[in-house]
Amino acid sequence: MTADELVFFVNGKKVVEKNADPETTLLAYLRRKLGLSGTKLGCGEGGCGACTVMFSKYDRLQNKIVHFPANACLAPICSLHHVAVTTVEGIGSTRTRLHPVQERIAKSHGSQCGFCTPGIVMSMYTLLRNQPEPTMEEIEDALQGNLCRCTGYRPILQGFRTFARDGGCCGGKGNNPNCCMNQKKDHTVTLSPSLFNPEEFMPLDPTQEPIFPPELLRLKDAPQKQLHFEGERVTWIQASTLKELLDLKAQHPEATLVVGNMEIGIEMKFKNKLFPLIVCPAWIPELNSVEHGEEGISFGASCPLSCVEKTLLDAVAQLPTHKTEVFRGVLEQLRWFSGKQLKSVASIGGNVITASPISDLNPVFMASGAKLTMVSRGTRRTIRMDHTFFPGYRKTLLGPEEILLAIEIPYSREGEFFSSFKQSSGREDYVAKVTSGMRVLFKPGTTQIEELVLCYGGMADRTISALKTTRKQLSKFWNEELLQDVCAGLAEELQLAPDAPGGMIEFRRTLTLSFFFKFYLTVLQKLGKVDSEDKCGKLDPTFASATLLFQKDPPTNVQLFQEVPKGQSEEDMVGRPLPHLGASMQACGEAMYCDDIPRYQNELSLRLVTSTRAHAKIKSIDTSEAQKVPGFVCFLSADDIPGSNKTGFFNDETVFANDEVTCVGHIIGAVVTDTPEHAQRAAQAVKITYEDLPAIITIEDAIKHNSFYGSELKIEKGDLQKGFAEADNIVSGEFYIGGQEHFYLETHCAIAVPKGEAGEMELFVSTQNTTKTQAFVAKVLGVPANRILIRVKRLGGGFGGKEIRSTLVSTAVAVGAYKTGCPVRCMLDRDEDMLITGGRHPFLARYKVGFMKTGRIVALEVDHYSNAGNTLDLSEAVRRKNMYKEGDLTHFNQKLEGFTLTRCWDECLASSQYHARKSEIDKFNKENCWKKRGLCIVPTKFGVSFTVHFLNQAGALIHVYTDGSVLLTHGGTEMGQGLHTKMVQVASRALKIPTSKIYISETSTNTVPNTSPTAASVSTDLNGQAVYEACQTILKRLEPFKRKNPSGSWEDWVIAAYQDAVSLSATGFYKAPDVGYSFETNSGNPFNYFSYGVACSEVEIDCLTGDHKNLRTDIVMDVGSSLNPAIDIGQVEGAFVQGLGLFTLEELQYSPEGSLYTRGPSTYKIPTFDSIPIEFRVSLLRDSPNKKAIYASKAVGEPPLFLAASVFFAIKDAIRAARAQHKDYDMKELFRLDSPATQEKIRNACVDKFTTLCVTGVPENCKAWSLRV
Repeated sequence: MTADELVFFVNGKKVVEKNADPETTLLAYLRRKLGLSGTKLGCGEGGCGACTVMFSKYDRLQNKIVHFPANACLAPICSLHHVAVTTVEGIGSTRTRLHPVQERIAKSHGSQCGFCTPGIVMSMYTLLRNQPEPTMEEIEDALQGNLCRCTGYRPILQGFRTFARDGGCCGGKGNNPNCCMNQKKDHTVTLSPSLFNPEEFMPLDPTQEPIFPPELLRLKDAPQKQLHFEGERVTWIQASTLKELLDLKAQHPEATLVVGNMEIGIEMKFKNKLFPLIVCPAWIPELNSVEHGEEGISFGASCPLSCVEKTLLDAVAQLPTHKTEVFRGVLEQLRWFSGKQLKSVASIGGNVITASPISDLNPVFMASGAKLTMVSRGTRRTIRMDHTFFPGYRKTLLGPEEILLAIEIPYSREGEFFSSFKQSSGREDYVAKVTSGMRVLFKPGTTQIEELVLCYGGMADRTISALKTTRKQLSKFWNEELLQDVCAGLAEELQLAPDAPGGMIEFRRTLTLSFFFKFYLTVLQKLGKVDSEDKCGKLDPTFASATLLFQKDPPTNVQLFQEVPKGQSEEDMVGRPLPHLGASMQACGEAMYCDDIPRYQNELSLRLVTSTRAHAKIKSIDTSEAQKVPGFVCFLSADDIPGSNKTGFFNDETVFANDEVTCVGHIIGAVVTDTPEHAQRAAQAVKITYEDLPAIITIEDAIKHNSFYGSELKIEKGDLQKGFAEADNIVSGEFYIGGQEHFYLETHCAIAVPKGEAGEMELFVSTQNTTKTQAFVAKVLGVPANRILIRVKRLGGGFGGKEIRSTLVSTAVAVGAYKTGCPVRCMLDRDEDMLITGGRHPFLARYKVGFMKTGRIVALEVDHYSNAGNTLDLSEAVRRKNMYKEGDLTHFNQKLEGFTLTRCWDECLASSQYHARKSEIDKFNKENCWKKRGLCIVPTKFGVSFTVHFLNQAGALIHVYTDGSVLLTHGGTEMGQGLHTKMVQVASRALKIPTSKIYISETSTNTVPNTSPTAASVSTDLNGQAVYEACQTILKRLEPFKRKNPSGSWEDWVIAAYQDAVSLSATGFYKAPDVGYSFETNSGNPFNYFSYGVACSEVEIDCLTGDHKNLRTDIVMDVGSSLNPAIDIGQVEGAFVQGLGLFTLEELQYSPEGSLYTRGPSTYKIPTFDSIPIEFRVSLLRDSPNKKAIYASKAVGEPPLFLAASVFFAIKDAIRAARAQHKDYDMKELFRLDSPATQEKIRNACVDKFTTLCVTGVPENCKAWSLRV
């Protein structure tokens, strides 16, 4: 059978593909075939939104054009026949004009590294195409499927709020305390009203959007015919009628049905599965129809979840309340199902048939008794979904030739109540821990139970119904006795083995009870509104808040900073909120990242082959199957290295493992092929046999086996024994802080291009460290460093994760390019990146602290494992008592000068109204039994400089051209932190010329040699001073020409100097003075100076589920005299939100064998748009110039990260309130809470009658599913 032509449109241009391969995703096609690199690869699993595009098509059932967002990384091109695709390049450009969405995200400082920006732009753009005047809630909903690691989300929401009909200025008429007109006037300091001026924005004009392709509109009435696409390994058939589909299923019972490709796409990419025949039923009218029947609403199985959601919302608005109980349950699950990108394409039928044991919707459908209609050729049957529908793991009652035609969601009846619940690591998370649907039907006019159904996901290998428990309750009344009985029954019936997959055993078991308790209270509350008899329980008013569904108010925020002094020249941009110089290009998808560089003609792709064992000898490597993969070129191993296989900062690593592997993810070799897809297949086909050796996995293991690097480092000060002897109280304990994945949106990427002469090689690398990259490549190739050129345009985020670990990829591609003589590229997939590159270390601290009755600490002894700090759980007054003051010596004997922490503290206490809110919180906690609030204020002191003293140096190079333009280069890399923008500002002030005349192209080893890594937050200090020095050299040379022609222009002086044969090129160099420290003598200054800050945070926890809401955070940060308040505030917010992830959300989970489970956004949760504080106030400390850095500024970047500990300790404060209320469970007042404070840890710490029912004993030899490493 000959393959059909695939026809679709991209940005208005027709694309005809004669050889459409079903395995090709739209993302790969856009980037490689069409050269549209604005759409980014962030995760490959639909979890980060970096690849968001807009699909438009003519919907035959609705008779209109529909627009919806989709993830290009999961969309097979074969599914796009007659679809119009719009990418970020199709809506605006810096060469023509920016679309208002692009302009507003750029000018409101919502783009830092810029890698996530195109996806966020497209999510917002699609919303505006459907709703030109959205509400703030709709904007937040539209961005649910997008992640950003840099900005902390606030500036994005603030920029997009200008589109909202309810989000513009209230004109002071609202009662919003954060209104711009309610800010206190302080006439001594000019306060900047805003970081940007919305009045400068272009208005949105919906009439100017690109039209839907007329050719596709003409086809709207043409009959659809079956399509057939043939790939290398997969055949795709697009069925156009139900008869065709049933015939295909009869002929090929093994065929896989695909609509949204959510499940199959991920299994093909990440689980190495192959589906040779795919049938797509998305066009079939019967599978897309929505019918309002006598008993409920019936949805065709191909209906996207977004259509189900809209239909049910309309029904809830129109029908009487008693009929829509089930609908509201389904809507509650859909609300947090995932981002719009997935909901727009995922089908309701796919959700049922995938039969996931943690399905959000199946427990709801099962509890409601939804009707399923199944058809095959010649048969049709309708069944109610009950406990028999899922006979086993990922199995259903569907016969091999049957398909699910429709699902009918029933109307509820009088006296029937329904609730649904879901607990997952992140709010809008499609991977749940426990899900549930609950239904009760009372006998008419009574509160006596006629039917009770409790269904759960996440408690077995399938969706289950708690039949044992519910059957016992029939004819009972809805009261306290029933509650006790059901909870005891559920605890007994829903057991989990101590080593059950997914772990969190006690948490999951407790949730089954907590959910029922919430259901019980919700029904009581609803019954209370109708007249009910005495046999029904009464709702305790302090319990009422437990029934509230999760709701988050629209965010409000304030940013305060000092205006530039009066009289500062308009051209002098230092101190002004200049937008990031790359922001507009990033918003248009024009900014080039490493993998955006067009492919070379003879370029090859490399994929790493890594160890699956934690510690083992390599017995054999068999590449015979890999060699059969089309496009295979070679396998690289240690034998192929021309230079040295030794690498790493301390020379203790290998480029490719030789005989032994020492961790899961240890690089053993690499395959080189013609395409990334073939490389992935070939790498998976390499077979390695091992001989296991003993492995040390956890910190405790290492302590037990005395497995340490080097000798211990010790700082001692004062007489410890005397301190403990004099202390009134001594407390000891231990504290654990989990590790953190850097989760830069752009994974590691490198391209090596051999030059063919004298061992020369050019590498384009996403790295923070050009010098080490150059050195390691030179070493592995056995050539001098002068033959290796490293070039960095920009990074899509780094956060320290690309300081050294980027060399894992750059050395491998260099060996590949050397061996093949061709350019070689490698961009890691997210799961590889997380597995291979490591992250921030987990820390364990064992402490003993002695203190007086007044709260003053007199002795502290801490054993740190993995160089961690620890914070003692002390009250606000105690923290203040133990705070340093000006002139004090630190424990490492550095004198504190310019100590502004007390000012930050006092300002934060006042602006956060700490004491007033503390009493409000006490009142709230008395009135609410199952919701608690907590408040905490935390200071930070961050030492600024590299602790390896010789790294505190930097170089810069300036070329002034005869037209007056300036090309500036320095040793730092741009990764979203605004370093290039600040360097241009520094040069602009030094040279007294506008920023528009200065340009930074890239960072490279052939312009500035021997650079220090862009890390430790010191890059502005070091490079800024080097740039300043270079500018001074140029100015000195121009001085005679200025004197000759004082009224001349910059260009006049430059051309005069050139004509007088004066050099217009200069280098600058700087080293930080007097930095160096000795552990042996505990003397010297490890830091140049300190950055200070204080944060006060308030949270609310749900004691039944462990959920928490960040209600408000106030930050006061000392950044000296800010070079750029917009960038500095962005850095403060971004670091704080990353810290929020570290302390409350992000949990790395490892198997007992040392393999990382959490390898992507579906299992590893970074903060999202709705994680940030509802009220977020950031103030830069005024009048605090820092004499030790460029233009009196201070480092920012890492210093504010620790301030998110205020959220952690506010959570602990709230848990303390919950524990105090349940005193009958014999709890200690001092309790341990390890970081991150996840829902599991919060719920388990709130000990109550439900947790005590679910205590699970662990047998001695039982291996838990996951370990804390």
